Amino acid sequence: MKSLKILMVVHESLMPPASTEGYSDQQIDEWRTEYDVMTHLRAMGHDVRCLGVLDSLTALRSEIAEWKPDVVFNLLEEFNGVVTYDQHVVAFLELLEQPYTGCNPRGLLLSRDKPLSKQLLHYHRIPTPQFAVFPKGRVVRLPSKLRYPLFVKSATEDASLGIAQASVVETPEQLRDRIAFMHEQVKTDALVEEYIAGRELYIGVLGNDRLTRLPVWEMHFGSMGDNQATIATRRVKWDRRYQAKHGITRSAATELSPALEARLDKLARRIYRSLGLSGYARMDFRVRPDGEIFVLEANANPCLAEAEDYARSALSAGISYPELLQRVVSLGLNYQAEWRAGYV
Repeated sequence: MKSLKILMVVHESLMPPASTEGYSDQQIDEWRTEYDVMTHLRAMGHDVRCLGVLDSLTALRSEIAEWKPDVVFNLLEEFNGVVTYDQHVVAFLELLEQPYTGCNPRGLLLSRDKPLSKQLLHYHRIPTPQFAVFPKGRVVRLPSKLRYPLFVKSATEDASLGIAQASVVETPEQLRDRIAFMHEQVKTDALVEEYIAGRELYIGVLGNDRLTRLPVWEMHFGSMGDNQATIATRRVKWDRRYQAKHGITRSAATELSPALEARLDKLARRIYRSLGLSGYARMDFRVRPDGEIFVLEANANPCLAEAEDYARSALSAGISYPELLQRVVSLGLNYQAEWRAGYV
């Protein structure tokens, strides 16, 4: 691919420096994705500018109008602190007729709203745990049809915000307490679903119309299963010391029967299309010991850091990190947004 003008859009607090020299691992972890994407795109010969966005799109509009980038590499995960507002930034790019990487606004809307996405999956007969939603500000009436243990999480937040061992509840009293925590501390509606014990598997998908399914990845919970629920809390995902203490690792899934892998492949593609996703995404599954599969959620625009699951899964399929970024850029350039209808 020829050299492109790429405008990388990130959260204002995650503007990456030119070098990691002098920074601690903890500091680097904050903007690792942004740094990896920026430095590799530049090493590939692209002209890359980085723009921080917080609560205004004025600078973004000006940069697009004046510099005229070939594509915007979208790494925003929120706008003004609201996770579900990232879809509006992408919609803004479409209104400007500006190509961008990652998922389209409708796919972001459907996948970010977990209750809505679960309803859509249920409509398409895609297996997902039974669930109930408890909106903020309403009287909590406990469900009678859901079976304990139950898992309580935010209906909209991602990155395991608000998820801890206390998120798995065994009694009505614990359930009320955790719903209250979600309302008062995380400040979102609470999504309660039946807890599925089993293997936690992740499947990356890459594409717009034609899809590439990446190798199945697995979270290994190590010694956590001895006396704790095996769930991907924030500490499990991001705390290096906690991971080392419990032997928590993530790697290519092994000992998957051909039939199970074929079912996972089919489900990943169906989910991607059912939610109208584009660019790249990751599907999270639980598989019980008897082989029954449940979809936990779909994650549009998952983490693209070189050392994280999505890129490692791609690498195991023979797709190097620079090649992965190039594919993401190509998919953004070729996505057939509505504004292109009069030009193609």
